[in-house]
Amino acid sequence: MTAVRPENPTDEVQEEAVSEPLETAADAPETAPAPGEAQDGEAREDDDAPAALDDIDVLRTENAQLRNEFLRAHADAENARKRAQTEISNARRFALEGFASELLNVRDSLDLARSVDLEGAEGVVERVVEGLELTLRQLDSAFERFSVFEISPEVGDKLDPESHQAMTLAPSGEVEPNHICQVIQKGYRLHDRLLRPARVIVAKAPDDDDRDEKPVSGA
Repeated sequence: MTAVRPENPTDEVQEEAVSEPLETAADAPETAPAPGEAQDGEAREDDDAPAALDDIDVLRTENAQLRNEFLRAHADAENARKRAQTEISNARRFALEGFASELLNVRDSLDLARSVDLEGAEGVVERVVEGLELTLRQLDSAFERFSVFEISPEVGDKLDPESHQAMTLAPSGEVEPNHICQVIQKGYRLHDRLLRPARVIVAKAPDDDDRDEKPVSGA
């Protein structure tokens, strides 16, 4: 029995094409990225570069600002130091300005007392004495205003090494030993600081073997 050939010759070609296996997606060639698209790593590096430059600029600006602030602070401190030195120098030079001004009145009073004619006038001595008393009152007022206090011990007071200077020892039957029997010179304090101790003579027992006065070291 003979085979019947198909009348349309294209049917064989179509059968052969269908019989060939189809290509899978895995076998397809890789496609190159589009020209406008970049890979992920390169994109991140390009984004980080401008950010790093911006950070450097910010740090430079802050550094310049801090440097200017430091220079201004240093200049202010230096000016303050110079002003303080000037004020201290002036304070040392003119510390006695007020006290000296008060003493000018005392000086004027003494000049007036010295200019008095002691011959051929009645009551001259009385006027001189009055002038001296007035001068002393002016001086005491100046001392009080500037906290200069008098140290004036009395006979019979106990010797105070912080305020008194014993000039010598003297036997005494009326004053106890180690007590003041005579005041030679008054002392003075400026606030709590000793300007000059009061110079005194200290009593000792009269039956002491050494009856001569002995100088002793002062406080």
